[in-house]
Amino acid sequence: MSVRFALAGLLLCGTLLAEGCASPSFSMRSVAAETPAADNAAAIKREQQLQAEQAVAAQSSQATAQKRDLGPPITAADVPSITTYDPWERMNRFTYRFNAHFDEAIFLPVVNQYRRLPSPVQSGLHNFFFNLTEVVSVINYVVQLRPARGAQSLGRFVINSTLGIGGLFDVAARLHLPPARTGLGATLARWGVHPGPYLVIPIFGPSTVREGCGFFSDYATAYLINFPPVYRGTVGWVLTPIALIDARANISFRYYSTDSPFEYSTVRFLYVRKTLIEDDRLRLWHRSAPDRTFTPAGR
Repeated sequence: MSVRFALAGLLLCGTLLAEGCASPSFSMRSVAAETPAADNAAAIKREQQLQAEQAVAAQSSQATAQKRDLGPPITAADVPSITTYDPWERMNRFTYRFNAHFDEAIFLPVVNQYRRLPSPVQSGLHNFFFNLTEVVSVINYVVQLRPARGAQSLGRFVINSTLGIGGLFDVAARLHLPPARTGLGATLARWGVHPGPYLVIPIFGPSTVREGCGFFSDYATAYLINFPPVYRGTVGWVLTPIALIDARANISFRYYSTDSPFEYSTVRFLYVRKTLIEDDRLRLWHRSAPDRTFTPAGR
């Protein structure tokens, strides 16, 4: 009986399988043909297009940044010349070496002793000597046709000479009147006088003919005015050396500290370039002063 049932089951399964295979709903899924060479070529082309687009975007971004931050490209005419008019170079080099020896043997030892003074004393002396220059600044600002700066220097002198106890304290700076010293050198530059040949002044160091004449003329003006009365007599003989020592103590430059054989040429170039930049800045201020589009920090 069990064998009969088994045969019947096998017969039934075979019939069902036969009907399923013959069913019209049977279908075989087609698979696309493999084309590796074409696929690789298309992928390479897409990658090249992507790289080209990225390169164009980077160039556009760089050009935009240059236009925004750097301005127009620099031409050969915009590059400053490295040559400096130094017709007295032999004399200037001799003076430069003299200044170096004087600085090492006399000036710096005295300056080192000066720096041993308490900080309030040094600060008070420095403010005092700076306050004396305000009178000369007032005169030069008036000649430069800069009355606002002249009034500022005059206000600083009055405030510091009174509330600042003779200039020992810079009270004016706390009242938002910052210092802005100027001199005859800047006045001559304002009216178009060229700096002239490079000149190394004994003890005082790098300068030009215009700046050197301006420096000594400013001192002569202060000496003639003598207000406050500190430039003549015994007081002047005492205060003038102290003023020189204080000025040297506030300058960090040291001769031959770089051990470079080209130090003289480097200092000459930097000083003259600095002077020419200040001249251009001063003229730019005067051209734009009527519409107040440029505000210098003072010279």
